[in-house]
Amino acid sequence: MSETLEESLPPAARPITRAVLEIDEYASGLGWDQPARLFALVDTAALLKNEPALARQLGLEPGTTDQFTPIEQDEVPKGTPLDTFLGTIAWPDAVAGCALVVERLILPPTAEAKLPEGVSEKELTAWVAKHPERQEVRMTVAVLRDGTRETALRLRQKDSPREVLTGPSLVPGLAEALLTTFA
Repeated sequence: MSETLEESLPPAARPITRAVLEIDEYASGLGWDQPARLFALVDTAALLKNEPALARQLGLEPGTTDQFTPIEQDEVPKGTPLDTFLGTIAWPDAVAGCALVVERLILPPTAEAKLPEGVSEKELTAWVAKHPERQEVRMTVAVLRDGTRETALRLRQKDSPREVLTGPSLVPGLAEALLTTFA
């Protein structure tokens, strides 16, 4: 099987990975317990060419190519389910991709096997929140129009740039939901 140039690059050399790590670093600087944040990913070279004033405002250097500039969007409405909110988004052609930052509680597989059955979503959420093995995680998931994906995961208990996990298929459901915003 032959690899494309993009696939043969070290992970942090991929433009989408650099964008995800930049957004993760930004979110980390805001601290934990933050609302979800949505970003448009714009081709940096196109932004410099087509919107030079905005590029200057964002501090972009002329000659910067082969990367994406994340542009934070309006706040995700509180109280609106994420899937409902994502269903309302349509991106203009200038947007090459998008990214979403959300915080969630996760359980290890051993605890997931003991999930209570026949309970409401609210009761299940309360059960997970009280579970002694729960962990808080910040997920930064990005997708491009062509289906390329990347994710950065940061555990609250290991809140360090050196402990951020990256990979294209770490949160496949959220990546799929983001891809639908380009349909």
